[in-house]
Amino acid sequence: MKDNSITTADGSTIAYYTIGNGPSIIVIPGILSTANDYSTLANALAETFTVHTIERRGHGKGSPQDDSYSMANECADVLALQKRTQASYIFGHSYGGLIALETARNSSSLKKVMVYEPGVSINGSISVAWASNYENQLAQNKPLDAFVDFSIAMAPGGAARNTPRWLMKLLLPIMMKAPDLQQKLELLPTNLREHREIARLDNTYINYKDISAETLLMYGEKSGLESAGIAIKQLSEVIPTSTIRKFPQLNHFGPDQSGPREVAEAIRDYIQN
Repeated sequence: MKDNSITTADGSTIAYYTIGNGPSIIVIPGILSTANDYSTLANALAETFTVHTIERRGHGKGSPQDDSYSMANECADVLALQKRTQASYIFGHSYGGLIALETARNSSSLKKVMVYEPGVSINGSISVAWASNYENQLAQNKPLDAFVDFSIAMAPGGAARNTPRWLMKLLLPIMMKAPDLQQKLELLPTNLREHREIARLDNTYINYKDISAETLLMYGEKSGLESAGIAIKQLSEVIPTSTIRKFPQLNHFGPDQSGPREVAEAIRDYIQN
């Protein structure tokens, strides 16, 4: 895998990682993730494509996010990379899926767009009620407490959502590998900014009627996220040329954890057919 970078119009440095040969595809990671988390997906896709995994602002080696951060920055970064690589295809996961859709509605140069459970909020389906307390915890230098608040608030239901905070605080360092937990804690400020963009874009899904590219809408049946199902249904009705693909055994983290090779195969089939 080759390390590369581009400088955007606002002077930011955006890192990206390239592997494989063939038509170019851009991979856009989700919240609390870095490009490295998608290496298995990229390696699988690289059997057929040249894969460029972008390191989004505030993540990994990219330029930091600042108070001017917005979805417009993300889209400009993807379009700059698309211009550099001449990629005709983009894939986005979760918040990366939202970025992919926002990019595609403003660009006619993309042939196919693939998203997995995109972070599209409809009538507040992706809640940010946790954000105020979370921000206070970060201001008090209590990142683990903030992560606990977020984890409980965003859990798909059941035991995790009903777990007492004190117990969740004990469990997270045990359940997660130390490097993974450290990465999440370091990305908590970006998580807050990105969820506020999701909230700002709530109920703007009608804009995706302007997407000219063929679009694959993917979701995992074991996701448990009600917001994912709501988004997939509405997007399929709005985007002019869209196809739905479900994965019976995958959860929300299919592309980076539970089934990257399976997702890669679906992407490959969609592009080639």
